[in-house]
Amino acid sequence: MQGDPLLDVEHLTVCFRNDGDETVAVDDISFQIAKREILGIVGESGSGKSVTALSILGLIPDPPGTVTVEAIRFTETSGEIIRLDTLPERELQRIRGRLVSMIFQEPMTSLNPVFTCGDQVSETLRQHLEISKKAARERVLELFSEVRLPDSPRIFRSYPHELSGGQKQRVMIAMAISCNPSLLIADEPTTALDVSVQKTILDLLKRLQQKRNMSILFITHDLGLISRFADRVVVMYQGKMVEQGEVRQIFEDPQHPYTRGLIACRPPKDKRLMRLPTVEDFMDPGSGIRDPGDQVEHRVSRIAYHAQLYSREPVLKVEHVGKRFSKGSGWLSREQESIRAVDDVSFFVYPGETLGIVGESGCGKTTLSRVILQLIPSTEGRILYKEKEITTLTRSRLKALHKDLQIVFQDPYSSLNTRMMIGEAIREPMEVHHLYGSKRQRIGKVNELLQKVGLSPEHYFRYPHEFSGGQRQRICIARALAVEPRLIICDESVSALDISIQAQILNLLNDLKHELQLTYIFISHDLNVVKYMSDRLIVMKEGKIVEMGDPDEIYVNPKSEYTKVLLEAMGD
Repeated sequence: MQGDPLLDVEHLTVCFRNDGDETVAVDDISFQIAKREILGIVGESGSGKSVTALSILGLIPDPPGTVTVEAIRFTETSGEIIRLDTLPERELQRIRGRLVSMIFQEPMTSLNPVFTCGDQVSETLRQHLEISKKAARERVLELFSEVRLPDSPRIFRSYPHELSGGQKQRVMIAMAISCNPSLLIADEPTTALDVSVQKTILDLLKRLQQKRNMSILFITHDLGLISRFADRVVVMYQGKMVEQGEVRQIFEDPQHPYTRGLIACRPPKDKRLMRLPTVEDFMDPGSGIRDPGDQVEHRVSRIAYHAQLYSREPVLKVEHVGKRFSKGSGWLSREQESIRAVDDVSFFVYPGETLGIVGESGCGKTTLSRVILQLIPSTEGRILYKEKEITTLTRSRLKALHKDLQIVFQDPYSSLNTRMMIGEAIREPMEVHHLYGSKRQRIGKVNELLQKVGLSPEHYFRYPHEFSGGQRQRICIARALAVEPRLIICDESVSALDISIQAQILNLLNDLKHELQLTYIFISHDLNVVKYMSDRLIVMKEGKIVEMGDPDEIYVNPKSEYTKVLLEAMGD
């Protein structure tokens, strides 16, 4: 680290107590952030990253949390050193937002839905700077322009639900920098955003950091993101700091097995692996995995496989399908404005294929998946499954169709009934479709599926809140498999997961595909993930298909300008 430290954290430990048990969330870590430096903290969910950030600002509730620290020192612009760990709450409130500010991962939960965006940023200004309402409004409009929000007066008047994810995050950034803090803590600020929006937000933060001479503590689970953004990086694993150093040094010569695993488990751009390495492979000395490059898929064998795959008849045909939604021009008006979510989309899906669909939020990919399953009706076009038209099926025939066509959603927690044991959630669709004869046979099948997705029959009687995000996604996959489907739509099914857990789920999906002879439609906004999973790739924008073909060829020679923008946004 170069320069005087703006923040100096010495020997921080955080414990949580629950029903007599004590969990160490952060275990004796120390680090510094220099003035005008970007420090990245990387690790999986549960590694202690966010707890570390909240501890700096005194936001860990006691009980259940206990913070033990030798010192947390912050240097003001005047040169005065403040001990944040010993300040009373009233003084800390003066520090938060003014000297040290924070951006959270999910802007929708951080913004109050009943107040306009402008009023919420104005409140922060008036609280810390004691300025008039008129002056606060003028300053907010300047901030909105600075973070490059379009039409600042409109955004000022808008409520959070009226903005896109990227726009809401810009409002949060405007709020965070409104009092010109010396340190900005960004806790997973781009995780839920599309790749191009993510790049825009990172570029914006970097520009603001340089313009305002800020330091940034950037928290993420994505080492690839850190490589393009931070100066130094701290790697955390199970509450401990296992490695720290300059970004280039960490990437070129990682010392800890966990760091090597995090780097290796993301699908690479320049080659196609037979199987993704996982962090466990590197943490287990007996796994034998040292060079993921040994698993590169041969291009010749892939061409031969595709020749066989595409010699069959398609299992699904989507022909000129469109979906429009009506949007009233006013609540007293009878005039209706038509929005085309899906616009003249045509493609085939072949048995045993993984067809990837990629595009930003709002491009129509999720609407298309629901139209294919007839969860919502199409406006025009035809969909044929095994040569049978499905857009005109009765309710009872649609129920039978859903035995063959299943879906795995992005958020596994909201997909599961929180009051139902996960074994019963998996068994329920078997009963709906009258499969496996008796209750005893169904329970046996559930236990078999739990083992197939890497869980235990003992998990049958547990509830969704007792599992991690990756485990809940495995449960949702088991539930989709419960009715022995032939085609599964994976709709952003790994987007909410840590990079290392993502690798496990992608490997699981591929294993199940080959074992059970499944066909996938794999939907994502992450081009690297879709490229790794897919035999063919469709790129969508504004409801239309702008490009279709072999993923490797699209990567090397994209035809559409939009695809080029997506690839450019991904960086190295």
